[in-house]
Amino acid sequence: MPLEVIDTFEVKSLQVVDEEGRVDRSLMPEMPDALLKRIFESLVFSRVFDKMAINLQREGRIGTYAPIWGQEAAQVGSAVALERDDWIFPSFRETGVYLTLDYPAWMIFRYWMGDERGMAAPEGLNIFPMSVPVGSHIPHAAGAAMAMKLKGARAAAVAYFGDGASSRGDFHESLNFAGVFKAPAVFICQNNQWAISVPSRRQTAARTIAQRAFSYGIEGVHVDGNDVVAVYKATREALERARSGGGATLIELFTYRLGNHTTADDARRYRSDEEVEEWKKKEPMIRFRKFLESRGLWSEGYEEEAREKAAACIDAAVKEAEGYPEADPADMIRYTWDKLSRRQTRELKDLGWEE
Repeated sequence: MPLEVIDTFEVKSLQVVDEEGRVDRSLMPEMPDALLKRIFESLVFSRVFDKMAINLQREGRIGTYAPIWGQEAAQVGSAVALERDDWIFPSFRETGVYLTLDYPAWMIFRYWMGDERGMAAPEGLNIFPMSVPVGSHIPHAAGAAMAMKLKGARAAAVAYFGDGASSRGDFHESLNFAGVFKAPAVFICQNNQWAISVPSRRQTAARTIAQRAFSYGIEGVHVDGNDVVAVYKATREALERARSGGGATLIELFTYRLGNHTTADDARRYRSDEEVEEWKKKEPMIRFRKFLESRGLWSEGYEEEAREKAAACIDAAVKEAEGYPEADPADMIRYTWDKLSRRQTRELKDLGWEE
């Protein structure tokens, strides 16, 4: 008697626009020209911000910074699919998500200057502060999703993280929880193939991270993370599934970190120049330009205008960040707990700071 097959699964890999800008029309989602232009301008804005942040760090004007070069499509494409009622739980490399959601650029600069007030999200933006500890924010997203389900809210919680975080217990516990309780969560793994100096092949022996989803009873999809249209499509479908009661989704955005892990890293020590050069040919802006040009939406003049506008905004943001009043050092003590302890009261007094 043959063994019974209890279950099977298949991992689908999504690409809509290839590296030459050609479109698979059977997969192309409905995207008005205005949305496509918004995406392109957000890609440009994110890249201009990124270059400025690196320059500022090299000049000693901000602290250690995590570059996003090469991962802009993964961030912008997913962010434009979000709605105002959704809750976002980023890691430390989601600058493009923040900017696409209109988070003030000067506040992000202020954060990288070491001022936590830069992560005090403006009213109406449901986005949590950047999480530097790897993977620790993923359970928060699962819990928030469950809270929304219990409240009957038609919204989703979205967690962003890298391939390194997929090896953490936080990742497994969160996906298991979301699967069991059918929580409206979307877990977005930006697999940039390097967790600092550790390659993704050391995170799992499986061919994809996406296939882990099926062991938790949720949907999993592997996406070309340099194809901004595919990223948008996969994220929008996952969000619709979550909001309609269909449960959680794990999206693996297969991309590549072209820069260093942070400005404190030297990626040349653990990966070859040849590998990086090959991935530069696949970076998101190249194919999206070709795609837009085929639709009559791109020209050199249009891109130059977008860059000049972005540069002006970024320059103004730097001035605002650098001109912002310094924080009161006493806040480190005042806001650690809801109420001051005796020790904290004594520390404030000893330091000559008012309560």
